[in-house]
Amino acid sequence: MTQLCLIVISKHTISAMKTIYYIATLMASTCASANFDDNPSKIFIELAGEIRLIVLDYKSCIAESEMEIAKINCGLRNSHDAVEKVDLLIKKDSIRDAMQLLQIETDTEISKVRYIKGLQIIKILYEKVLSLDHHFASVRTLNEINKLSNPNQYPEYNKLREIIAKKREKKGGFDLSTILSGNTIVSIVQTISTLVDAGMTRQEKETQLAEVECILDFTLRMQNDLNTIYFETAFLHTSNDKIKQDIEVLFKEYTKPIGYTQTLDNCRTDDDWETVKSKMDEYITTMKAATGAPQYKMQVNFDFPIDRLLLFITQYNSFIDQGGKFYEKFKIILNSYENSVQCESKLPTEFIKLKTDIDLAISKFNVAYKPVEVNGTKMKEVLYGLNEFE
Repeated sequence: MTQLCLIVISKHTISAMKTIYYIATLMASTCASANFDDNPSKIFIELAGEIRLIVLDYKSCIAESEMEIAKINCGLRNSHDAVEKVDLLIKKDSIRDAMQLLQIETDTEISKVRYIKGLQIIKILYEKVLSLDHHFASVRTLNEINKLSNPNQYPEYNKLREIIAKKREKKGGFDLSTILSGNTIVSIVQTISTLVDAGMTRQEKETQLAEVECILDFTLRMQNDLNTIYFETAFLHTSNDKIKQDIEVLFKEYTKPIGYTQTLDNCRTDDDWETVKSKMDEYITTMKAATGAPQYKMQVNFDFPIDRLLLFITQYNSFIDQGGKFYEKFKIILNSYENSVQCESKLPTEFIKLKTDIDLAISKFNVAYKPVEVNGTKMKEVLYGLNEFE
């Protein structure tokens, strides 16, 4: 790059530098203690630094070329020799042609940096999406939720039913069908009504009921809430599958212009990122050799995938915000059981574990999976140098 001695820096490029420095300053303290290996914010700081190097490398040439043109203009005004004026005009046109050529070179270099950083962001976000997929796959299943909310899954309750079955009058009561016995409300109603008619003293009935009152209270109060947690978690898992599919499509479209044909999953598995970069370098070399409309088309095809990346980041941020709010809601639901103090010793350990899992999930959504901080207008400024307040 150092061999390029003449350059014009567009108004948008200079604006981009101002914006990048402003954002980088704001983000520096935030990123100081972060894990840069999975922090997209680092990519934006690196983007700012690399564009700065490109601009500084060319900026010294601007002053030289402008001073040279100023000298030529002065010579044109003072010269009375026609041949000398023609030579000066030819030299001036040559400088301007070189400046236009180097402007294209600058835009290409900045596009290359944006493309590489965009690729790194895709890589980071894909790892986060895969981690989320693992997270949702490991949460409580419907079967486990049913165990928490169904009294028939508790030994104390089944013991009571066995005692009642032995004590009840033969002519009283009846056995539930397999389907109805699995229904929480029907089962409890049948058990309580049978207990009332069982051949037991009042004290015996109260003693037996005291053994299961927390179980009955917990399962009746929390059944719908626990099912809500399961189904909404299943919804989040399905949504994450959609996010995973979208980022894989994004990668396909992102690398299509440069001729890379492997899927994102294969690229990750084979650690084939260097091949992507090699394809990009080949594409840029071909684009530089082209002229006119073909070159412009290649430049557009090279820049357009970054638009798709912006859209995906917005989608990802929305999903993470939604997921975090869902888990905050789950925490409120689990903490809403009003007899938790009285029944603390009787509550199933799985319920306590579920509360711990929810707290851990909230922490992950706030830290590990958190939205990309630079988005929307600010991201457009960083990636495209568009200052909407100019």
